[in-house]
Amino acid sequence: MITIIGLGVEKGDLTERGKREILRAVEERRKIVVRTAKTASYQTVAEMQIPHVVLDDVYEKSRSFTTLTKNLAKAVVENGADSVYLIDGSIGEDNSAKALIKRFRGKVNVIDGISKASVLSRVAGFQSCSYTAVSAYELAEKANSGNLGLPLIVYDLDDGGLANDVKLLLGELYGEETLVLYLQGGKAKKIPLFALDRQKNYDYTSAVAIDEQALLQKERFTMEDLKEIVVRLRKPDGCPWDRVQTPQSIKMSAVEEAYELVDAIDCDDDEKILEEAGDILLQTVFHAVMKEETGAFTLTDVLTGICKKLITRHTHVFGEDKAKDENGALGVWEANKRKEKGQDTFAKSVNDVPKCFPAVMRAQKVGKRASKAGMDFKDVESAKARLIEELTEFTEAYATGDIDATEKELGDVLFSAVNVGRKAGCDCEKALKESVDRFAERFTKAEAFALADGKTVEDLSPDEWDQYYNTAKNR
Repeated sequence: MITIIGLGVEKGDLTERGKREILRAVEERRKIVVRTAKTASYQTVAEMQIPHVVLDDVYEKSRSFTTLTKNLAKAVVENGADSVYLIDGSIGEDNSAKALIKRFRGKVNVIDGISKASVLSRVAGFQSCSYTAVSAYELAEKANSGNLGLPLIVYDLDDGGLANDVKLLLGELYGEETLVLYLQGGKAKKIPLFALDRQKNYDYTSAVAIDEQALLQKERFTMEDLKEIVVRLRKPDGCPWDRVQTPQSIKMSAVEEAYELVDAIDCDDDEKILEEAGDILLQTVFHAVMKEETGAFTLTDVLTGICKKLITRHTHVFGEDKAKDENGALGVWEANKRKEKGQDTFAKSVNDVPKCFPAVMRAQKVGKRASKAGMDFKDVESAKARLIEELTEFTEAYATGDIDATEKELGDVLFSAVNVGRKAGCDCEKALKESVDRFAERFTKAEAFALADGKTVEDLSPDEWDQYYNTAKNR
């Protein structure tokens, strides 16, 4: 049985139990394997004057942290199934030790030692509170899993290149101007995060510590911070406007913000897109906070719901369905959506299109969903023929002077026009929006041309307006 012993952090940290186990292993002629000799805790082993193998050469042969972990574990096993593996710090901080424990599934004798994180936490002044501690080599993985929290200690910061990687990652999370503690050799000094990779030297004792940040001191924020701000605004001593809002009173703000985002995208303005995307996010959090106040649901419920939806709708990614192209992917999405919503008839799917959608957008979606049931025009030409029929009926209704009938037939004309565009593969809402934009731009230029000619635009004849408009259009 392999034995793993934690040497602790400093010389003399080795426990009496650990020392007895090492001496017993020597008597039994079992191999003693030391992960590295480049730590203060190794001096305890050196002073014991026992035969042992040091694995520092494995570091030089390994190209990545993952490879290093595997190679260290492999080297221990190659020294015998009854070897003793000595690591600095505690066993929970060493991936090679954890790999051995996982490989032999509990058939490993473990004698733990003082952890590096606990010593560093005292140097950083974190001893009276909970904190997160992670190796610099595992920081990216930990960050991607969303398990980083403050106070935070990142240890194993043993070279400048690694310090640069850590600086960039933490800068993205907390801001490069954030003041942190650079820990080395049992001492701490305060530096801005951007200077983490500019220190004179790095060794196995190097680490960085970031304390908790007050909301108003932060440079970078999270979803939870946004929620905290909204909750604060809604409190009795918060903002008079924010605290009286209801879902009904601000529901149209979501529509307005969505259109402002679309406008920013049309302008290809990244700074504006960033701002408007944030405004939409605020609407989501605001509604979640209001519902949390009533006990209906929480922001976590909202996030959980959308994550589950993305997983269950993308069964061609997270399940066994297949999709060769975007149409196939959309088909899988729609099928899963109907199943989740219990839409066992196509009528339910058609009537599920929100009535508050812009009319053109709703018309296109209703037509598209009806087509799934087979009710559709054969092609663009047949859709165009229906449009001509509807135009004729509109003309006839208008001739009678019946306003209600005329308006009804106009609706049929517009719906038919949308169907023509849909069959042609166009986004009708986008097409009409851009057409209106073009008209407004051309009208602006046409008026400018008329004014430049000394004309009063209100006095222009239809033919003159056409002339100026066509000039603007051609230019």
